[in-house]
Amino acid sequence: MTISLEAPHELPAAPAAEPPELTRVAGVGTAVAGEPVTQPELLDLLDITDPRIRSVFLNSAIDRRHLTLPEPDEHGRRSSEPQGDLLDKHKRLAVEMGVKALEACLKDAGATLADLRHLCCVTSTGFLTPGISALIIRELGIDPHCSRSDIVGMGCNAGLNALNLVAGWSAAHPGELAVVLCTEACSAAYALDGTMRTAVVNSLFGDGAAALALVSGAPGESAAPRGPRVLKFSSYIITDAIEAMRYDWDRDQGRFSFFLDPQIPYVVGAHAEIAVNRLLAGTGLRRSDIAHWLVHSGGKKVIDAVVVNLGLSRHDVRHTISVLRDYGNVSSGSFLFSFERLQEENVARPGEYGVLMTMGPGSTIETALVRW
Repeated sequence: MTISLEAPHELPAAPAAEPPELTRVAGVGTAVAGEPVTQPELLDLLDITDPRIRSVFLNSAIDRRHLTLPEPDEHGRRSSEPQGDLLDKHKRLAVEMGVKALEACLKDAGATLADLRHLCCVTSTGFLTPGISALIIRELGIDPHCSRSDIVGMGCNAGLNALNLVAGWSAAHPGELAVVLCTEACSAAYALDGTMRTAVVNSLFGDGAAALALVSGAPGESAAPRGPRVLKFSSYIITDAIEAMRYDWDRDQGRFSFFLDPQIPYVVGAHAEIAVNRLLAGTGLRRSDIAHWLVHSGGKKVIDAVVVNLGLSRHDVRHTISVLRDYGNVSSGSFLFSFERLQEENVARPGEYGVLMTMGPGSTIETALVRW
């Protein structure tokens, strides 16, 4: 396919408006499932000998990922699982990881399951009705009056889409605790057919879940927020590249299959400045005023393209890089893994600004501005 790298003229942005009740991050938690496996180990497990494909795995800037692979047959070979088995795997892993991430998040927020008033679950690695939110509410015995929402199929950018919506819910329900939960069983989206198309995907994604607790106004004693306030969001969809990232039905294999266009890192990089400029418009801030950058761990080339086009340093994206190294691309929750590492550093100071950025199908760049 042909994708234009030329960035269109930026439209004037509307002035930033603060919501009547600013939502603040109250806690964060992450979880993984499956076994940790290094890239060389994975090449051996999948019996990949093609030097071109091996190069994709070994030059990914990923050391290890957590995966749940199909069991080997009597000859030691691992084959693609039927779509029905993959859907079962997604349901099992997404709930397992989601429960752990939610519990870790609530613990970090100083809250309990009884404090939860809204649960928004995000996933793009399987399709379920009822959604993950209902399954987790049943699994944990959460109050059945807890409101819920599910965001399905938006891809790696979806965590910020969910944060945008839940921040609005939080502002409308001051003092009540809400959680955004991204749970991605990427192992349930793998095809093992030996092609370069699937090799690019199989070299990159890992299983993981991440949860973020939000509260606005005067929080209760059980959920005192300590994280940044959420100030503003901005979205940008590059419609010329709408086919560049897809998860759709492969008629030849009789299953869903993910596709990444080789040009997508450069497309994202070429439009990153537009997205961030729009976010900062009307705030009086420049990019140099941003102390903390939490960018989606989309892959080595994506990170490099964003760094170059935004003039960032490797230190600015240290958590993005380290999350990719340790977990691979865990899709919608990747930026929350980075946020957790920033919180653990304890370096953010009151008054400092941060930018959250995710990228995914559409092709879409989502951004958010926060302040500690």
